[in-house]
Amino acid sequence: MTDLDLAHAAMDAAPDDDTKRLQFFERLADTELFMLLGAEAEGDQVTPELFDIEDQKYVLIFDREDRLTQFVGREAPYAGLSGRVLCDMVDGQGIGFALNLEVAPSAMLIPSEAVTWLNSTLGNTPEEAQARLTEVSAPRGLPEVVVTGLDRKLAIAAGLAQTAYLAAATYDDGGQGHVLAFIDAVPGAQDALAKAAGEALTFSGIEAGTMDVLFARAEDPLTAHLARVGLRFDLPALHEPQAPTAPGMDPEKPPRLR
Repeated sequence: MTDLDLAHAAMDAAPDDDTKRLQFFERLADTELFMLLGAEAEGDQVTPELFDIEDQKYVLIFDREDRLTQFVGREAPYAGLSGRVLCDMVDGQGIGFALNLEVAPSAMLIPSEAVTWLNSTLGNTPEEAQARLTEVSAPRGLPEVVVTGLDRKLAIAAGLAQTAYLAAATYDDGGQGHVLAFIDAVPGAQDALAKAAGEALTFSGIEAGTMDVLFARAEDPLTAHLARVGLRFDLPALHEPQAPTAPGMDPEKPPRLR
């Protein structure tokens, strides 16, 4: 079973559990999906195969190439792209997702309203805090779902930083919370890392403001202290990507609907 299959099963088994539902949509956003096309792509222009189901239009998406082929019954053109890119691509056009229809336990219809909600949630950006950090100590009181969510989210932030430390924080205005400190982030990656941390909270069902983000260098005195008291996350190294094999597989050149 794929990660989406497992997340769907957990959501299906607990229909009243908002956290399970949030975690499913997080997996959907982070998963590489394969969208069936009506014709071969022309440059960065793609024409998805649209299906009318229950008075709404849907694109067919699958979380594995072989599942797409199994559904169609033959080789077919497709675009490969992350769920978050796909959300942004179709949002506002009245198009929903038909996920893994007839070929997987995670088969379901995701209406356009849910696509719009997910795209809006993914578009949230963290606010810059003004309070000054005065003390960091061992993390305490954070639900396990947040820690596992951070671990999962940072595992896909390959190459953006060396490590991260989670610690309890006290501020000069008397406020308390937690801080996630990224060490040796690559130039320009700060926004993406802060957004990833924010998504880990959002899709864990935790209110915003529970955790702040800061950036430090390995040689900073704060880093040595964080290494002693904080919970460490090691971000994977960035591997050389393979040449794209289908439209949308190059993250630097997402396709556009035609």
